[in-house]
Formats: sequence, structure tokens, C-alpha cells
Amino acid sequence: MILLATVTAMTIKSFQRLADLLLKEYVLADSVIPYTSIITGIVACKLVYELTHMVSVVFFKAYSSLPKVLRVEWKNRGMSTVHSIYITIVALYFVFGSDLYSDRQPGLVTFRNSPISTFSLGVSVGYFIADLGMIFWFYPSLGGLEYVVHHLLSLVSLSFAMLTGEGQLYTYMVLISETTTPGVNMRWYLDTAGLKKSKAYVVNGIVMFFVWLVARILLFMYFFYHLYTHYDQVKELQAFGKALVFVVPYVLAVMNAVWFAKIVKGMMKTLAKKE
Repeated sequence: MILLATVTAMTIKSFQRLADLLLKEYVLADSVIPYTSIITGIVACKLVYELTHMVSVVFFKAYSSLPKVLRVEWKNRGMSTVHSIYITIVALYFVFGSDLYSDRQPGLVTFRNSPISTFSLGVSVGYFIADLGMIFWFYPSLGGLEYVVHHLLSLVSLSFAMLTGEGQLYTYMVLISETTTPGVNMRWYLDTAGLKKSKAYVVNGIVMFFVWLVARILLFMYFFYHLYTHYDQVKELQAFGKALVFVVPYVLAVMNAVWFAKIVKGMMKTLAKKE
């Protein structure tokens, strides 16, 4: 028994060393990170898309009776929900939990990056490529012009931060706004399943209001404050990087404000009906 336990422990350690070697030499090697991360993101989207179909067939009776276009959107929203959860966790960690972008660390915060932070952005790039492709393919069923603009801006910003390593902190700050995606998707699911008059629909609207307020309004205010207080470091970015940092967040902030106004209007309308 002791010999078996020893052999097992040695085998596990051997596999761990092999996994670490493959991770460092291939998956997280600087020269291949853009390729491996983007491919990982696209493959993960495909897997989640198919998994959403299998789960929905078994657990959601309304799914099978939906028209083909709505089933496609159902699966697409499952894909976007998983991505939003993933990137929110990663972004919150790097912005608030990690020392990578801390002011206590030496060097300009606008140029700091790591293999993990770069790889994580690449996975998100893979998602936006997959989702944008679906939006174009089924246009305008999965979203109109505002979705195309949002995804293109996100894709350009993410790609720049991933490929150059510049401005990753601000990219992750903006990505925290993906926190709102599960609530938006849940609202669509409830509506599509015929539960628009349910209590869950009302609760969802209230939760969306607060999450949107924090993640897409207050967080963007903090973003601009951080930008202002670190302007001496931001101005060291490449010209294109500075354009992205100053232009893209402002465009997204305006879009967020417009969508937030619609959320407030919809919530007040729903609450008025309940009363």
C-alpha cells in the first residue's frame, strides 16, 4: 500500500510538472498567447453554445417549441452569459484583487501586463469574434446597429491591449461592466418563456437597475477619475492607445446612459402596473 501510494504521488507530480511545462512553453509563451487564447475563446463559445442546447432541451419545455431564430438567440445568450461571468471574475481580480496594477508597484501602470492577463483578454477576443460573427450572420435577429458598434469597439480595444500589453488596466475596468449581461439575458429568457408578468420578472428588473447603476454608471465615473489622476502615465501610451482610452469609454458611457434610461423607464412602468 505504501509503495502504491508513493508511485501514485510520483505519477501525479510528474503530470503536474508536464502540465506546467506545456502551459509555460506553449499555451502561455509570449509568441503564441494571441493565437492560443483566441482559439480557446472561440472553442469555448462553441462548447457552451451546444451545451446550452442540450441543457435547455431537458430542463426548459418552452425551448423546444420556439422558432429556430429564437432558439439560436437562446443559445447565443447562454454563450454570452458564461463569457460575462468569466470576464467579470477575471476583471474584478485584476483591477481590485491583484497587485499587478497597484500604485505600490514600480513602473507605469499603463504598461503593466502578465501572460495570464494577456491570455485572459485573448479568450474574450475569441468570444467577441464568435458573437460578432453570429450577429452578422443572423442580422438583425441577434441585435441591431448598437450591438455591432459595441462589439467592434470592444474587439478593437481588447485586441490592442492583448497584442501590445498597453492599457490593460483600463480595458479590465471597462470589462467589469459585463456584470450586467446575465441580468439582461435572464430578462429575455423570462419574456420568451412567457413569464413577463411573474414576480421573477419584476425582481430581475430591480436587480438590473442596481447592477447597471454600479457597473455601468458609477464604475465609469471611477474610470474617468482614475484616468484623470494618472494622466501623466496615460499620455505615454501610443497615439492609437490614447485614442482608444479616451474615445471608446466615452462612447460606451453614452450608450450605457441611454440604456440605463430605458431600464429606469421600464422598471417604473412595470412597478406601476403591479401597484
